[in-house]
Amino acid sequence: MRTLAARGGSPLDRRHLRQRDLVAGAPALHCIVIDASGSMVGGGRLAKAKGIAAALADAAWRRRDEVAVLSFSGGHTLVHVPPGRARPRSGVRFATLGGGGGTSLARGLADADALLTRAARRHPHQVRWLWLLTDGRSAQEPGRPHAADHVRIVDLEGGRVNLGRNAALAARWGAGYLAAADFG
Repeated sequence: MRTLAARGGSPLDRRHLRQRDLVAGAPALHCIVIDASGSMVGGGRLAKAKGIAAALADAAWRRRDEVAVLSFSGGHTLVHVPPGRARPRSGVRFATLGGGGGTSLARGLADADALLTRAARRHPHQVRWLWLLTDGRSAQEPGRPHAADHVRIVDLEGGRVNLGRNAALAARWGAGYLAAADFG
């Protein structure tokens, strides 16, 4: 709610984002979920997603937070980095991630939510973040993952036709929305 209040009537962007840690100083868990479907392969979107995921994991390492990295495509989810203390150069562990298959957004988010639910049982005071890196090319409209305290959708949509599904999903979930270009 503070994020929405901060933006007033202007479009939401990064300067409006507000967060509140549940326990000061406790390491957060950043669950990074990468869409590895066939639509992400074109235009270098999957490569960009992997670069963003590596940058997020490195930032978590600098803050002494925890990280998990998952990818989804073709009806299944893979865990590339299980939940745990972030390590330097965590991106090396998913650098060879390939893409292809359908966009199993609902399955990937359900698996990420289950991972975050297990983490919440182990560490109930830990702040849990979910970062969804996707082009939004899915007809599925899953609900917001319940176990995530904070959700950020990183929009990798590009090309001639932009559908705007990620911005709509972020608005529906009350999640933060970032364009891939925001990561440089």
